[in-house]
Amino acid sequence: MQLRYSGKVEYADARKMRVRNKLYYRFAHWPIWIWVFFLAPGPLTFSLFAHGFSWANTAWLTAVLIGTGVAGVYGQLPGVEPAPYILRFDEDKPNPRYRKVCYTFAWNAVLNFALLNLTGLVIATLTGVWYMSQLYHYVYFPLCALILLLGAAGRLPRVGRSTKAEGTERRYFYGSVWAVTVAQTVLLLLWKTLHATHTGSVVKLTVYSLTLFAMGLSAYRGVLPRTRPILPGEVMID
Repeated sequence: MQLRYSGKVEYADARKMRVRNKLYYRFAHWPIWIWVFFLAPGPLTFSLFAHGFSWANTAWLTAVLIGTGVAGVYGQLPGVEPAPYILRFDEDKPNPRYRKVCYTFAWNAVLNFALLNLTGLVIATLTGVWYMSQLYHYVYFPLCALILLLGAAGRLPRVGRSTKAEGTERRYFYGSVWAVTVAQTVLLLLWKTLHATHTGSVVKLTVYSLTLFAMGLSAYRGVLPRTRPILPGEVMID
């Protein structure tokens, strides 16, 4: 059954064919995966934003730079490959392991922080007490484990055994990235400028929730970059 969709779309045969990734393109994608894996240890990331860089943050960043750098040289990061892997969005092609791993951790970075921050804001608004530190220390890793298990089972967009649904799954991923990144940035600014009062908590929760909703709606309608469904057809690239 064909789903009804009234937003903007793209057509595969209208996209420019690319047989290799230029060096600047590959380098431009590397920081994305540095950030994804740098965020992986949630409590350490929470400590970074609460207290600033520590030796542990520096050591982990060094490890991530080395690991992603080596993976990038061997073309084992999405977007950092010498040539694009996906040429047809409707092709039933095996999804490489490196894509599954990278996008699973990317989903963790997108979902875990957004859900914990939203939960912390709701609790602070209702009770007047902040439990962000406790949430990151006791809830982050169980939630991370759940997301990783879903990824291992191929139950997340762009993490399945096949790339056949890439034309629609990519929009779920980029739409989520747009919504969470913008909302988290806005929340960080509010965190730095508003006092830790009940009114401040209400404002943070309201603005954060509305930003998530507005960006999500924009992504659904295909207004944001890479959030339009790509209708299958001629040879194309991701």
